[in-house]
This record gives sequence, C-alpha cells and structure tokens, in this order.
Amino acid sequence: MAKAAIKASDSLWQEIRGEAERAVSADPVFGKAVADAVLAHDDFAAVLADLIGRRLGQDAAARARFAAFSRAAFHGQPGLIEIAGCDLQAIGRSDPAIAGLLPPLLHFKGYVALQAWRVSNWLWRHDHRDAALLFQNEASNLLQVSIHPAAQIGSSVYLDHATGIVIGANVMIGDEVTILQNVSIGRSSDLPARSPRIGRGVYIGAGATILGDIGIGAFAKIGAGTVVTSNVPGGCTAVGNPARLTNCPEPATAA
Repeated sequence: MAKAAIKASDSLWQEIRGEAERAVSADPVFGKAVADAVLAHDDFAAVLADLIGRRLGQDAAARARFAAFSRAAFHGQPGLIEIAGCDLQAIGRSDPAIAGLLPPLLHFKGYVALQAWRVSNWLWRHDHRDAALLFQNEASNLLQVSIHPAAQIGSSVYLDHATGIVIGANVMIGDEVTILQNVSIGRSSDLPARSPRIGRGVYIGAGATILGDIGIGAFAKIGAGTVVTSNVPGGCTAVGNPARLTNCPEPATAA
C-alpha cells in the first residue's frame, strides 16, 4: 500500500512540476514565486510541508517549526501524501473555475487548511497533543478554518471558499465530501454529547449547521443555511431551519 501511494504521489508531483515549469516560462515575475514554492523542492511532500509552514508560521522560526512537524508526519505516514493528492485532484474535478492543479495548491486556503489538519491529526494520534492544538489554533486564526485534531476526515475532500468552517472533536466525515463556507459541524448540548457522522459524497452548503448524534447518509445534500439536528437519509436533500427533507429516493422516503 505504501509503495502504491508513493508511486501515485510521484506521478502527481511530475504533473504539478510540469505546470510550475510552464508558469515560470510564461510569466517570469510570477514565476519567481512559483519557483520558490514548487521547483525549489524535490517532491510533493516537501512542497506541502513548506506550504503549511508558510501559511501558519508568522515568522521564520514558526514557519520552520510548522514545516518540520509536517515533514515528520509525512515521513511517519506516507499515505498522507497520497490523500493530499486525492484532495487536490478533487478540487480539480469539482471547481469549473480552475484549470490545472497548481492554482489550488498555491492559492486555495481550504486546501492548505485541510492538509494542516491532517498533520495535526497525526500529531494527536501520536500523543503530541499540544503541537496538534497549536496547528488548529493557527489554522483558525490565519485561515479561518478550525478543525479539531480528534476529528476523522476521509480523502478527496474539498473545503470550498473555506472561511468560517468549524468542525468539532470526534466528527466523522467520509470521502468525497464538499463543504462550503461558514459551516459548523459538532456536538449539540444534549447528553450524551456525540458528534455527527457525514457519509460519502455529501454536499454541505454555505452557512449550514449540523449538530448532535446524527448521521448524514451518502450523497445527501444539505442546503445553504440549513440547521440539521436529526438523521438525513442517503440521497436526500435537507433544507430550512429546522431541516425538512426533499428529493429523497423512494426507499429513503418510505423509511
């Protein structure tokens, strides 16, 4: 599995490097920044570690510290690089406004916030909890994305616009989920205090709130501004406050 992940990330790295080389040739002024951010590095992991350091560190020492933590996570779990590649490719598939992988890599703060969370989650699971919470705090302060290190998030996830996103401890998010701005997902005030479980392929619109011990089924859609405090069956659309279900497949409607 690790060898397959390395092979896939190598292929992605060659694609990104090719885009960077073309950008340098086309625009020497912008090309200097691209060369420093991409072409100065040997592989995709090094680019990501440097990118996280640049976005979270407010001075040279902090940038080096965040980059070092990121390199440790990528070395300790090479599969994180494969997942980071899947996240990047998910943006390319989902966003019609971009062409190529270089723009979201360098300029989409949701992407770097998600990769910073992946490092924080690795730190949390390896009992470096103060460092993990530091990642969360700086991502919240500088990128406006706060994801608790104890959350669980799958691959090919897209944080679109990525301002005001809050994801609490123990939230579970599946693969291929898209989350827009100003979304909150976490525990309710009811006891026992448990967190939502978001299935594969779910789309969560801007300003939605999802709270409590509930499940959102695969490929469900949560409309903008919707407040969800009960289960949403797979394939359904939830809209309004409180949420009501619409466009459900026949079995879900019957259930």
